[in-house]
Amino acid sequence: MTNKIIAMRKKLILLCAVASSAIVISSCEELDNDIEKHGGGDGDKDTVETVSLEAVAQMLSEIPIGEEQLDEVFSAVSSSSENGYDEEYTMRDLFRLPGSGVGDDRLPEGSKSRAEYRTPMRDLITEYLHSRHDTKSGAGQVITPEQFIDALESSDVQIYWPFSENWDGKEFPIITFDPLDGAETNIGYRMAVDENGERVIEEVIVDEQMASEQTVWVVNRNDDSGYDSLEMLRREDPDWGSGGGSIIVRPQYCRSLPLYGSKAGGEGGADADSPKVRTLVLREFTMLRNYDSWFAGASEFFVKMGSVENFTASTEAELRLYSPTVTDFMIVVKRKHKGVPQPFNAVLVSDWTDQLTQCALMITEDDGGTRTSWKCTALVRVESKSYGVEINIPINSRDDIVWRGQLSSRYIFANNNVTGHFGDVDLKFEILEY
Repeated sequence: MTNKIIAMRKKLILLCAVASSAIVISSCEELDNDIEKHGGGDGDKDTVETVSLEAVAQMLSEIPIGEEQLDEVFSAVSSSSENGYDEEYTMRDLFRLPGSGVGDDRLPEGSKSRAEYRTPMRDLITEYLHSRHDTKSGAGQVITPEQFIDALESSDVQIYWPFSENWDGKEFPIITFDPLDGAETNIGYRMAVDENGERVIEEVIVDEQMASEQTVWVVNRNDDSGYDSLEMLRREDPDWGSGGGSIIVRPQYCRSLPLYGSKAGGEGGADADSPKVRTLVLREFTMLRNYDSWFAGASEFFVKMGSVENFTASTEAELRLYSPTVTDFMIVVKRKHKGVPQPFNAVLVSDWTDQLTQCALMITEDDGGTRTSWKCTALVRVESKSYGVEINIPINSRDDIVWRGQLSSRYIFANNNVTGHFGDVDLKFEILEY
């Protein structure tokens, strides 16, 4: 395809979007998406101004990016990746903490040094906007540079740099954007110099193959920065310095239990005559397919398990003393890791007793939407009778459901440390005894 020279002068456009009405999940087997039936609440009626991805990509292609700005973006996406997120640089961090990745602001003070930039990207953007006189909103109204910057900084827009680890430290990017329609190709803007030595922009066609061979920045929207990745949770462990990725992440509600880090009879553990505690850990997570277009980046999976912890009721009356618990962990799997087992190492059930006969498992790929829940049950046994304990597991209305259902204790123990197939992911569970 022949490249064509396009004008340097582009219009920045603000779009308006309205959050959708609530969608409710009502059963264990099927999604009940009857909006008229379940959408009677007020919902989220706020009108949110979001920044056009195409406009931002055009703007980034027109500002005079140099080596310092390349280093800034590379530092940010590398840090995000180290923190367990995608290779991303949010506009929020770009304006507030230049060169910082997702999660850096939640690390202990002084744990990560931050570079100082004489001319960070935010300065180039500010100067560019102040040099224009026709920046308009979606309604056609002229807006100030400050208004545009405020909208950009508060948006979920980011720079996604796939295959950033292959960067040679010099190559300038082709800048494209997520077309949001599932397409696998889109236009991109590549900086070039014409025969007169003047800087121009070439419009090219970009696909994932090109992104794997050349430097490509994708302007897309962030889906994971609001959550704690497994990597961030591991760093809360005092043994992080020596344990690294092998550290087992524990749910918030049971992190104070004495059973972790010691076996029965050991220092800080139970007495030698105490029964052993069985803990269910998800060791490995393998993604078998990418869920979104490559422009959207990695897949964000949530593994949620509902159970009844430490269940030892001996009568029906005691059954009412127990409440179900739900663990909820996020793992970001980069596109290049499709089919490659990723260490998960998180506790799903801290104390699996003989009376817990069935738990509920749901795996979703995050696509946002209205917060609702999946109503399901866990089974427990009291006096040789089985009882269902109702559990509400949170889910977003637009999430892809990768797998959901019940797991029996018989399956868990028969497949200890064996990889099993669950829809489009493979999981390896392990039972630990303390």
